[in-house]
This record gives sequence, C-alpha cells and structure tokens, in this order.
Amino acid sequence: MSDHKLTDRNIPMMNRRSQRFAEVEQANDVGTTLKRLLAYFAKEKKMVLSMLIVVIVGTLAGVYAPSLQSQAVDIIAGSNEGILMTTLLLMAMTYAIYCVCQLLQGVIGARLSQSVVKKMRDELFSKIVDLPVSYLDNHSHGDVMSRMSNDIENISTVISQSLASLFSGVLTIIGTIIMMVYYCWQLALLSCLTIILTVVASNYLSKKVRKYSRQRQSLLGYLNGHVEEMITGYHSVVAYNRQDEIIDDFMTTSDDLTKAGIRCEIFSGVMGPVMNCISNIGFVIIAVFGGYFAIRGLISVGVISAFIVYAKQFSRPINELANIFGQLQTAIAGAERVFIVLDENNENMEGDCYHENNQVNIEFKHVNFSYKEDQPIIKNFSLYIPSGKKVALVGATGSGKTTIVNLLMRFYDIDSGDIYINDQNLNDISRDTLRHNMAIVLQDTTLFSDTIRNNLMYVNDKATQEDLDHAIEMSHCSQLLHLLPDGYETVLTGAGEHLSLGQRQLLAIARAFVADPKILILDEATSNVDTRTEKDIQDAMHIIMENRTSIIIAHRLSTIRDADMIVVMDQGEIVETGNHDELLAQKGKYYDLYMSQYAGYTI
Repeated sequence: MSDHKLTDRNIPMMNRRSQRFAEVEQANDVGTTLKRLLAYFAKEKKMVLSMLIVVIVGTLAGVYAPSLQSQAVDIIAGSNEGILMTTLLLMAMTYAIYCVCQLLQGVIGARLSQSVVKKMRDELFSKIVDLPVSYLDNHSHGDVMSRMSNDIENISTVISQSLASLFSGVLTIIGTIIMMVYYCWQLALLSCLTIILTVVASNYLSKKVRKYSRQRQSLLGYLNGHVEEMITGYHSVVAYNRQDEIIDDFMTTSDDLTKAGIRCEIFSGVMGPVMNCISNIGFVIIAVFGGYFAIRGLISVGVISAFIVYAKQFSRPINELANIFGQLQTAIAGAERVFIVLDENNENMEGDCYHENNQVNIEFKHVNFSYKEDQPIIKNFSLYIPSGKKVALVGATGSGKTTIVNLLMRFYDIDSGDIYINDQNLNDISRDTLRHNMAIVLQDTTLFSDTIRNNLMYVNDKATQEDLDHAIEMSHCSQLLHLLPDGYETVLTGAGEHLSLGQRQLLAIARAFVADPKILILDEATSNVDTRTEKDIQDAMHIIMENRTSIIIAHRLSTIRDADMIVVMDQGEIVETGNHDELLAQKGKYYDLYMSQYAGYTI
C-alpha cells in the first residue's frame, strides 16, 4: 500500500547472505520475560499443582527404589534381616508408581503446554489484527509470522517436554545427594569426582551442539528461502540466464550447511559415549572403593548396588538439565519476541461516529506527511473533491499518490494540516465507522481461501442474493462465475491462485459493488485486465461511481480520461489540476506522461 515499505526484499542480497550465520537471539531481559511467562501458568493453577504433586511423588519413588534394592541385596547376602518377598513387592510397587508418574508428567505437561500456548496464540493473533497498518508495513511479514508459529511452538515444546524434567531433575539431584550422604558420605564424595567430569564434559559438548545447531538452522532457513525465491521467480532466472549464479550460491550454502550438520552430529553423537565413559569410570570408583569400604565394614554389599544406581540416577538429570538450559534460552527468547508484539500500541479506534450523508465532500488542507522523520513524502497538499465527483491522481512512481489514499483511510495519521469529510475533521472520526463507508480495490488483489459468496460478502455480510447477482453482472464476472464448477459456492484454494490475475481483479471489483460505499478508491484497479475487459469495467464503474465520491490512482492514463478532475503529483506536491483536455492543452507534466504512453513521444 505505502510508497515506502520496509520488507525483506529491500535488504541487499549480500547483507541477507551475511545474516545466514546469525545465532538464535537470546532474551535481553530474562527476569521480566520469565515473570510474564509465569503469569500464564498462574491461570492454570490446578494443572500446575497436579504436575508438582506428580513430579514430587515420582521423584520420591525414584529416589526410594534403590534403597529398597539395597535392602533386598543385603537380605539375600544375609547381612540384613527381613522378608525378601515383601521387600521385592514393595520395590516393584515403587517402580510402578515411578513409571505411572512419568506417564502422568507427559500427559499433564502436554495439556498444560497447549493450554498456555493457546492463550498466548489467541492474544498474539488478536494483537496482530489490532496493530496499526504502519507496524505491518515496517516489519517483515515473515518475522511476524515466525513469532506466531516458531516462537510459540518453541515455548510449547519446552513446557510439554522440559518443564517437568526441570522440576524432577532438580528434585532428583537433591534427593539422590541426601541418600548417598546418608548411606556413606565418603563414597558420596568420591562419586562427586565423576559428577564434576560429567558437568564439565556436558557443558562443553552442549555449547558446541547449540552453536552448530543454530548455525545449521540459520543456514537451513536461508537455503529454504533461496529455493522458494528461485522457484517463485523462475521465469526471471531463466530469462536473464542466472542459472549458474544461483546454482553457485546454492552450492556454497549447501556446503556450509553440510559442514555445520556434520559438526553438530559429531558433537551430538559423541555426547552419549562420553557420558557413558564417565559413568563407567564412576562405576569403577564405586566398585573399587565400595568393595574396600565393605571389607572394612563401613557399608554393606547392598549399599554398593544402591550407589551404582544413585550414581547413574544423579548423572542423568545433570545431562538433561544441560540440554534443557539451551531449550529454555530459546523459549525465553521466543517469549520475549512475542511479548514485544503484545506490547505494541493498538490502532486507535476511538473517535466520533461518521455522520452519514448523501453528500460527501473531501478536502485536504495544507497536509504534510512523512514515513520517516526529515524525509517528507507529502508537502503542503491542498485539494477539494466535490461530492459525487471522480478525481484521478497521476504521477511518477513515488510521487505520493498511494500515500494520499493511506491518509484518507487513516492507515497513517498526518503530521500537520487537516483533512475534512464534509464538516468532520478526519482525525475526529473513528477509524471503524470511517472505513465502513469506504471501499478500496487494490492493484495487488487480496482474496481469501473461501467460497466466492463469502469473498463477496466479506465487505457486507448483509448483502442479499440480488445484491450479489447485481455486483457480478456489473463487474462482468457472469461468464467467470458460469465457468466455475460450483458457482457462488466454488472454494478459492490458495486465495484464488488457480484464477488469472485478471479474474481475481474482476472479483475484487465485484466485491466493491457489494460494499455499496460512500467513498470509492481504485488503486490501479484495472491493471491486470485486458483492454476489452478494461473498457467493460470502465462502463460498469460509471454506474457504481454515480453519486459517489471516487478517487482513482492510475498509471494507465486511458482509464482516467473521463475523470472530472485529474491531479498531477510530483514529489508529494500538486503540480497540475484540470480535466484531460485542459491538461493536454497546458502541455505540462500530464502532457508529457500522456504523449510518452500513446504517441511515442520521448520526454
């Protein structure tokens, strides 16, 4: 819509390529982000409490089971009195409770994650719908969509898979240390040697895995974008013989992705064997020193068997916590990105109701506007559009034509000056009531993946079948509708991608008929139709524009020859006004534009 949009396409290719190796961002304010994230959990107190109970019970069972195993071994060895069968049954029950708790952790975690994420997703989507047009004009659409999908999905994954493991891991470490010290503090201290090795090795390898994993994901994202861009623009690639260049770029990125993938898999694959090796060292230490302590009478054989289980039980959550830490960083960073959007100001919808009137006069008084400070786009723009008249805005690309429409629809607010509709200042009119009385047909047609009927009624849900038939007839869509398999009930898949650009434009014009607006805006509305269809649409437009104030933006001057007033713009200012014949007689800017299109005249 705007003359100056910031999109990914504006980023130079070399700069975009240099961004491939950017790592996943980390949260700038972890504390505040966590506090806001925990507020969502506060709304799910029952599930959070249930998870805590399950985690505590499961952890106690997991910590107590090796103690029962120790008793059973000592009973078998004869160093302890007791009923073996009773101990074995109790141990089996304890492990059963542990397994059930592990299962419940997964179930509750999944329900909790989906509940929290649903609230976040709903809030984010509602926020995006209420954002000002300027926000979406100045932010990458892909980035906004990524926050809705990837960032929220990362949060969901951490809640469902890592939250319970985080709680149980911490409790397991604490419980295991207590039990090890209780049975033999000397052997517990010796076991800590392997724990230190586990922490150091796990930390080092995890950093490497995260580093190359991030690099791989970044490269994979760039590679997918490169392929999508090539497929979408394949005609241009072939037309300009750029196949070799894009193949070289693809191969370079693919090689980098392969290297990053190999490194990631190597460090990821090494982690398991390294941890097993350290665990085996721990088993050797426990076996050697445990045997020595058993001979000295400090501990029993059963305690040695319990220590072996505790040592493994202790190292497992440490490894998990190291991996969870990286996932938490990603999730918190994603949550912060979501909260940044949620903290944006909504579009201000306050104001007076639009005073509906059969007469709609529009007046611009000394309007100035800039998208960026100190870069004025509209300069001292003054224009009066009488009710029921058809006014055309023409000029070179970037002269400010579309910006005038943006200001009239209050997609942006002016820097200075005034815009009046009848006697109402535009800034005093609420945006919803203002836009309810306007209809716009854009050059880039937007249809929705829905039926033809619902697409037409999108602008007026009270439209009757007679209204739809009239709109189809007046926009010359009758033949198109007849060719479609289910008529009005035909579903436009992919937002109408199986239709030609011209057919989509015709449906957009039909939708404008259904809207029955007070003010009609046509932004290159016939740019994608052939000359004959364009003539038919122009004839239809005469009908729809009767007694309506209309603004037309056109580069193809044949579409505005019969306009009541033609306004020629240049660098945000009005340089000429008049009708077609008057402007040709002046032999100014409009004359140059017209002759360059229709008389082969070179400016």
